[in-house]
Amino acid sequence: MSKITEGAKVVLRVENICKCFNTNEILRGISFEIKKGETKVVIGPSGSGKSTLLRCINQLTVPDKGSIWLEGEEVTHHMKDISRFRQKMGMVFQDFNLFDHLNALQNVTIGLIKVKKMDKKEAEAKAMEELKRVGLEKQACLYPAQLSGGQKQRVSIARALAMDPTVILFDEPTSALDPELIGEVLEVIKDLAEGGMTMIVVTHEMGFARSVASEIIFIEEGIVIDQGTPHKLFTNPEHERTKRFIHKIAELYGETENNQ
Repeated sequence: MSKITEGAKVVLRVENICKCFNTNEILRGISFEIKKGETKVVIGPSGSGKSTLLRCINQLTVPDKGSIWLEGEEVTHHMKDISRFRQKMGMVFQDFNLFDHLNALQNVTIGLIKVKKMDKKEAEAKAMEELKRVGLEKQACLYPAQLSGGQKQRVSIARALAMDPTVILFDEPTSALDPELIGEVLEVIKDLAEGGMTMIVVTHEMGFARSVASEIIFIEEGIVIDQGTPHKLFTNPEHERTKRFIHKIAELYGETENNQ
């Protein structure tokens, strides 16, 4: 589990976020905060609003109501500054979102050159440093089609890390992977948690959630049903619904959990 120092400052604050698509209420007043060095794990059934929540946090989806604050600055409703805010919020997607025509090194380098305006040599040095961090320095010249799913996701993580973000958002980072590739990605995220990276992770991997989360947030039908430490949610959840969900997911993903 990531360790939090006493008095750690609040990095990200989410206040009363609501989002509808047509008449379908996806998020109905989500609020929480995350301190520097914490790992928040968000769990919940499919369609509960987890991915929409992450997209609202970095403004890929604009919430209908509520506000997002990053290091004391409001992110919501300031679209002219959104590029600056997004540099501080790394995003790792389910489906990797790599450029197929660029090799691993170039996929990590491109943001440094185009967004951070680094020169090519400096950007490549930084990119190699992050690829090494995720165990892929030897695959730097390979293209996405030459990489496994786990390697692609690790390139995505390296790309997010290269921007030196304040917080990284992970949207079910193992959901597109074959079971035998899940461990290599979770191991990288565990290392980041132990190193003090501030993260929000949406996942169904209960063993992973138990081992790395500072706090787990259980969302269903767009609201927070339960939240607390892994010990609290796994041993003494406030709501029977939380207990049933965790038990069901543990059954479904039990084999994967046991391999972690």
